[in-house]
Amino acid sequence: MIQTDFFNISDLLTEEQRLIQQAVRDFSDKEIKPIIEDFAQRAEFPLHLIPKFGELGVFGPTIPVEYGGGGLDYTSYGLMCQELENGDSGMRSTVSVQSSLVMWPIYAFGSEEQKRRYLPKLATGEWLGCFGLTEPDHGSNPGGMKTHIAKTESGYVLNGSKMWISNAPFAQVAVVWARNEESRVQGVIVERGMDGFSTPEIHHKWSLRASATGELVFDNVLIPETHILPGAVGLKAALQCLDKARYGIGWGAIGAAIDCYETAVKYSAERIQFDKPIGAFQLTQKKLAEMLTEITKAQLLALRLGQLMDAGKATTVQISMAKRNNVAMALNIAREARQILGAMGITGEYSIMRHMMNLESVITYEGTHDIHLLILGAEITGIGAFK
Repeated sequence: MIQTDFFNISDLLTEEQRLIQQAVRDFSDKEIKPIIEDFAQRAEFPLHLIPKFGELGVFGPTIPVEYGGGGLDYTSYGLMCQELENGDSGMRSTVSVQSSLVMWPIYAFGSEEQKRRYLPKLATGEWLGCFGLTEPDHGSNPGGMKTHIAKTESGYVLNGSKMWISNAPFAQVAVVWARNEESRVQGVIVERGMDGFSTPEIHHKWSLRASATGELVFDNVLIPETHILPGAVGLKAALQCLDKARYGIGWGAIGAAIDCYETAVKYSAERIQFDKPIGAFQLTQKKLAEMLTEITKAQLLALRLGQLMDAGKATTVQISMAKRNNVAMALNIAREARQILGAMGITGEYSIMRHMMNLESVITYEGTHDIHLLILGAEITGIGAFK
């Protein structure tokens, strides 16, 4: 067995956390890895996995049990994300969106009635959710959003559109952010079937090909008062959701890196050139040693962030740092691993090229690599550089 826990980080986990990690690892090995290459090649979303995710308990694991969640800590959630992305970034994205961007805001900002109505169905996978913040003209600057909501006698009318929305084509529920008549950002719940609401799918992607991505289009959609999230007022509320999602990404990217690293180690022992395995050459050993070092550093960063999350002390900037560092680490490892495999690295016989293409999206969504640098830069200098 290839060593990827070089600093014995598992010793710092509780027995329950280790069991949770193993359960999700087994699921990924049995349910995701055997089928994901085919789905990615066909650019098809493995919809049959959604109820299985519900049975596994990866939807809303930090949500209290009374609402259908797992009642688990954030370290456990991070470990889940790591093992899911060891299979595929798109599958982790599906879980991240459902858990952090749909279930969490309903739990944090919703009424009791909304929590009871939506969370149990989302937890089991009976309903799939999506999160509408990014717009065609406003990605890194969500504060410039144009989607708007206006009060009427019968409720509210929602108009606008959202872009690059994971889960959109199959989602029954969308947590959407729009400007109200006071120009404040307001969170609302939109359900499939509402007149004027459509979710066209985005095709011809070279990344996250097994993940369903689409648009959200609102053409005079009537939103009842019951679908307004009472506590979701102000852009800060939407950004709090992103913190939760970015946290999971920081862990998940490690899983993709580990799969690429393990693939490269195995291949380096099997591939013979100049009468010996390529793992015997100094340059290959250098690459593998650097990979394991970077994975270990990322593991320690994620574990400490998990501890801070569990203690309620993690800051937006700390989460931002972990997301930026760990995704960049994973993408670099995918590229180095591909080189070790040579031409075979681009084929679907191995997972590396799929991971690499997926990570090109992961390094962009939930805050681009450069935006996260500026978040940290503003924290260091006290000067915001966004404008």
